Amino acid sequence: MGKKKVIKKTEEEVLKEKDKLETAMTKAAGKGTVIKKIDSGRIYINASYNNTVLTVADRKGDVIAWASAGSLGFSGPKKSTPFAASKVVAAVAEKLKKIGIVNFEVIVKGVGSGRDSSIRSLANQGFNILSIKDVTPIPHNGPRPPKVRRV
Repeated sequence: MGKKKVIKKTEEEVLKEKDKLETAMTKAAGKGTVIKKIDSGRIYINASYNNTVLTVADRKGDVIAWASAGSLGFSGPKKSTPFAASKVVAAVAEKLKKIGIVNFEVIVKGVGSGRDSSIRSLANQGFNILSIKDVTPIPHNGPRPPKVRRV
């Protein structure tokens, strides 16, 4: 079937990303900067039929890190595979290891095939999963049907 397309980052890009994360983790307080200490957070998994998006936020809802299968270089139908979802988790885990957060609540949304594999990958990466919540929207009765056609 060919090689899997996964983008490898150079050391320079990794250093730039680390600087971005550190600036995201600092908060301006007057003239000096104070580093926020984060002990736990939330991981939002959006698994659609076309892509898998993983977003990490702290308890207030400020986004710390995110990644998607498309941003890692997967294209077309490969984006929605369980393999792509596990690679997305690995990319986010690499960012989170630098920060040092290990306790997470997982919130899953969508019906894609990346749901289960992303949760399994999170557990295999060494994170403590405190809870798993499914917030997939469920239609109930739908919109009102059109009027009967009179001929």
